[in-house]
Formats: sequence, structure tokens, C-alpha cells
Amino acid sequence: MSTPSIQVGQQAPDFTLFNSEKEKVTLSDYKGKNVLLLFFPQAFTGTCTKELCNTRDNIALYNNANAVVLGISVDSVFTLARYKDDQQLNFPLLSDFNKTVSSDYGTLYDTFVFDMRGVAKRSAFVLDKAGIVRYAEVLETASDLPDFTAIQKTLGDLN
Repeated sequence: MSTPSIQVGQQAPDFTLFNSEKEKVTLSDYKGKNVLLLFFPQAFTGTCTKELCNTRDNIALYNNANAVVLGISVDSVFTLARYKDDQQLNFPLLSDFNKTVSSDYGTLYDTFVFDMRGVAKRSAFVLDKAGIVRYAEVLETASDLPDFTAIQKTLGDLN
């Protein structure tokens, strides 16, 4: 795990991205709620599907923690719409196609598989109701999963 450029205790950088329904979503609109940001490399890949389906199946844990889950990748809104539908995901997927948010959060690979550049590293950030980062995890190995136990403990401690 690398040290994220966004550190615990920092104000999370605000952003506006399009979701899979082609609507603009702004992070600061969620002030007053805890937020789990899950950056993932690419839709339709094995580990991403495992991670996001695990989140889908455990959405009650996040709802009970007064938390909103936002999945973010550099895929297009069209790809994310198909992926969300195929996997019946019950939380928003946001397209960081221009890679600005992934860059701001320090989660971009220089080079990913097949010489792809600018793919988001699997990362998790928990933000409190004021938008302060309370948990930050950036994984170097795409096949690794975030520490969901630590994420859920952090969310539980915020309530």
C-alpha cells in the first residue's frame, strides 16, 4: 500500500463528476453524511466486480452508518451505466474520464496492464460529515481489496 497524497485529517478535495445516469454529482452536496469513495481501475474486471458486488451486498452496513458510497473510475458514463445495470449495483458510479479527481486524490497508475496510462488505483477514502478524510487506503496491486473491516470500523466510530 502506498502513502496516499490525501492524508487522514485533511479536507477532501471537492469535485463534480457525471454519474452513470448522466447527472452531475458534487461531493460537497453530501456534507452532513459520511461518504465512502471507492476508486476502482476498470468496470467489467474480476477484482472490481468482486469489490463492488461485495459493497452492493453489504449496502445496509453503509446505510446504517449514515454513509453514501460513491464508486469512481476513469471509465465512460456509458460503460459505467452498463456495468451498474449488469451487476445491479445499488450506489452511484461516477465517471472520472478526464482523470482530474483520481489525480487530485493521488490514485493514478503511471502504467497499468496493456500499457494503459491514467487508470485509477483501487483506493478507499472515508470522509466524515464535514468532508474531512478519516480513512485513506491506496493499493498498488490491482488484485488486492480494500480493508473493508477497517472501513466499516471507521464509519462506525463516526456515528
